[in-house]
Amino acid sequence: MLSCVVLALGLCAGTVVAEEPQLPSSLGPGDFIPVDPAKAELGRLLFYDKILSGNRNISCGTCHHPRHGTSDGLSLGLGEGAEGLGPARLSGRGASRVQKRVPRNAPALWNLGAKSIRVLMHDGRISADPIYGNSFNTPAEEWLPGGLQSLLAAQALFPMTSSVEMAGNVGENEVIGATRDRIDLAWPIIAKRVRSLPDYGVGFVAAFDHIVTPENVEITDIAEALAQFMVQDFASVDSPFDAYLAGNDTALTARQKAGADLFFGSAGCSGCHAGPLFSDQNFYALGLPAFGPGRARRFDPYARDVGRMGESDDLADAYRFRTPMLRNVELTGPYGHNGAFPTLERMIRHHLDPVASRSAWTPDDLQLPDVPWLAATDFVVQQDRFEMARQSRARDIYLRQNLSDQDIAALVAFLTALTGEKARAQQSSVPSAVPSGLPVDGAKR
Repeated sequence: MLSCVVLALGLCAGTVVAEEPQLPSSLGPGDFIPVDPAKAELGRLLFYDKILSGNRNISCGTCHHPRHGTSDGLSLGLGEGAEGLGPARLSGRGASRVQKRVPRNAPALWNLGAKSIRVLMHDGRISADPIYGNSFNTPAEEWLPGGLQSLLAAQALFPMTSSVEMAGNVGENEVIGATRDRIDLAWPIIAKRVRSLPDYGVGFVAAFDHIVTPENVEITDIAEALAQFMVQDFASVDSPFDAYLAGNDTALTARQKAGADLFFGSAGCSGCHAGPLFSDQNFYALGLPAFGPGRARRFDPYARDVGRMGESDDLADAYRFRTPMLRNVELTGPYGHNGAFPTLERMIRHHLDPVASRSAWTPDDLQLPDVPWLAATDFVVQQDRFEMARQSRARDIYLRQNLSDQDIAALVAFLTALTGEKARAQQSSVPSAVPSGLPVDGAKR
């Protein structure tokens, strides 16, 4: 038996049998939610329109931009109140400046419209589940609007209600005020903003059969348009590895083939990065370095991130995070739920020896914009020796076998073979203008 060496962004600590590597099945258009182009193009405008945010100063595309692999290029992002795009984003000024870093690394949006996805977010707090009678288990619980067509559409609602992401600080606008009263009360305010703009009103009437007049537009329709856009533009199935699966033996280089042999064979990576999406959608503790505000349980006073336990309230889930999908992973660094490591090589090496890696890690590894008024708390969690001990004990990965530098280079090379041609070329277009007239981050002038 060969021990499982976890890879890149979170793998298991089981065992694998030494046998011929088994490649995953291919991924094609039939594996995704069907797309209506009219709805998707309406969603494109909404995705980049800051009208969905409380203070009208940030859009979905600000933190999930094609220029940065549908993420933001930061370890922990700067959301509401900041200015700019990606690593050049600044913390804002005056009373409206950033109050807190986004607690977790902005997840990439590639292939989130796949029908097989059953859970979203680093801690899995958005999932397909009939528990509340509305088909989904989400932070809105029974207050989630009915009629949502997909898990991705349900997920699209929640950045709008997050103070640090899009809603703003208490006292700044009506959206955050309504959210603090009850989460679902903010969505009708946003929907009214959208349908009141003539271009959006006409667009929704044209794209949705059940919408007869702009007054019929609801937040569920906005969420559906956003989801349709993300499926249309961020489904990625055109990588060299896809060509290899289709029978083109020359699509991979010799080094990439060697990496694939390791990934699907003796290194055991595919034990958790399984299937055509390269994720088993389960949760593992990786022992990553701790920093930032963290996303803890409700009423938890610690500046820490308890991972899956924040959703399940099960102590066994403490510090575990969802196995990320790996398509286009080359484009989506920094890596880990908190962006702790800047390169795939560093992330692989962490998995080979988490204890040594955690000990050697320094803040210099981070892509973390300077925010002087947050500096005192950015690493406060590391001063709590009891919390550090708890986190160091919670690990699902252990050093089981050695990989050479050549092996690691081969694994990195294979991961680059998962990059789609359209994703690498940034072919998803950013509109130069949106119906609200608000500025579009990253638009080509």
